[in-house]
Amino acid sequence: MNKDRLIGSLILIASVVGIGLYAWLLYAYALIILQITAFIAITAIFGILAWIGYTMATTPPPTPIEDIEKEIESSSKPLNAESAATEENSSKN
Repeated sequence: MNKDRLIGSLILIASVVGIGLYAWLLYAYALIILQITAFIAITAIFGILAWIGYTMATTPPPTPIEDIEKEIESSSKPLNAESAATEENSSKN
């Protein structure tokens, strides 16, 4: 059995055991288990929203395309001048 199948089988078994354990706990301690489940679910949702908000608040805005085009044009002008000078020198020889 290769490693991926072994890991997949372990995940499957752990999931089935987890479902059974949750069902038993839900039957034995319904109120507290439902409260804990709801707390974990809401905490996960708001945690993800907080992470998205933090990322949006701390990420710098993207550079406008016009600025990028100007940078490309300004950086290519010296290259064009150098290539023109090289062509003139090679045509003289």
